[in-house]
Amino acid sequence: MEELNLGLLLFIPYRAMESAVLAALREHGHDLPLNQARVFQRIAPGGSRLAELAEAAQVSKQTVGSIVDQLERAGYVERVADPDDARARLVTLTAKGHEIVELSIPVVRDIEAAWEAHLGRARTRQLRETLAELRELTDPYATPRRRG
Repeated sequence: MEELNLGLLLFIPYRAMESAVLAALREHGHDLPLNQARVFQRIAPGGSRLAELAEAAQVSKQTVGSIVDQLERAGYVERVADPDDARARLVTLTAKGHEIVELSIPVVRDIEAAWEAHLGRARTRQLRETLAELRELTDPYATPRRRG
């Protein structure tokens, strides 16, 4: 049997965490479809422009605009004036949007704790450091870290 490639090995645990978060949100009355969740999680703390969200989610601006419309109708986000550019709008979280972020935090922490219990503290720390380094190569939004 052929070995799974690294991308798939990275995706499988992510998908498990994502599924657990979405299940927990459903238990609290938030039925967020996967496409909306993947755009929602890319909204920056201070808000994001549609073009930034489209690039981060790797979908067209038209697609992300439609998804943001859905999130807005559901009450999770709103569009506000960009304080740095009067012509632009930012997508920001509403109180309801912040609620689902808060609901997801303990789920993520529990999953990470389970992974650490399985791998051990040292291997988990090494995995986190390794993935953070790999992010420098793979994430255009990552801030380069200094190496000492």
